[in-house]
Amino acid sequence: MSEELSIDADATRWSVGERTGLPLLVLLHGYGADEHDLFGLAPFLPDDIAVASVAAPLAPPWPIPGRSWYAIDGLNGRDPDAVTVAARAFLRWLDIAAADASTVALLGFSQGAAVALQAMRLEPTRFDAVVALSGYASPSDLPDDEALREARPRVFWGRGTNDDVIPAPLIAHTAVWLPDHSELTGRVYPGLTHSISEDELADVRVFLEKWRDASR
Repeated sequence: MSEELSIDADATRWSVGERTGLPLLVLLHGYGADEHDLFGLAPFLPDDIAVASVAAPLAPPWPIPGRSWYAIDGLNGRDPDAVTVAARAFLRWLDIAAADASTVALLGFSQGAAVALQAMRLEPTRFDAVVALSGYASPSDLPDDEALREARPRVFWGRGTNDDVIPAPLIAHTAVWLPDHSELTGRVYPGLTHSISEDELADVRVFLEKWRDASR
């Protein structure tokens, strides 16, 4: 897949105006959402960081609203190459937007989680922490996977027992792949569907506070 995508930088929502030197947390929304969706989590996130919520580069087919990072063709149609194309577009946005950030972490939901993990694979030493909620690691081989295995960035992977959106084979793959390529904190929340709970947010905050404090 050779298509190159671009992200509308003007659509990005920022939590602060002056962000030079602050730790930066970037939010990557899920399928059919937009840059406003995860921005509502900002009050539940650590203080003293900058938060950016990015708009994905694609529009899903009508009548689905919002934006998407890559197309989904049927319940199991998640092309690994399309995830990589989206991750590369995100990294190009980051090259400009995060030039002054002291450290960068990612928080993605569903599609956004898959893209966040793929960006981590493309640049294994760039991110100090990644939060992947209700998402998965793409089942493909990338050239820097061995370097990632050595770098072992910190990853929080949270999902619900009642989440039937992500196919079971992708969950099974991720459960094996992440511990081998990251310093993993994994949480499974009983009864949670394809969503984010208060308990999960509390765990995410603790995880991100450790990231923020380590950057000081």
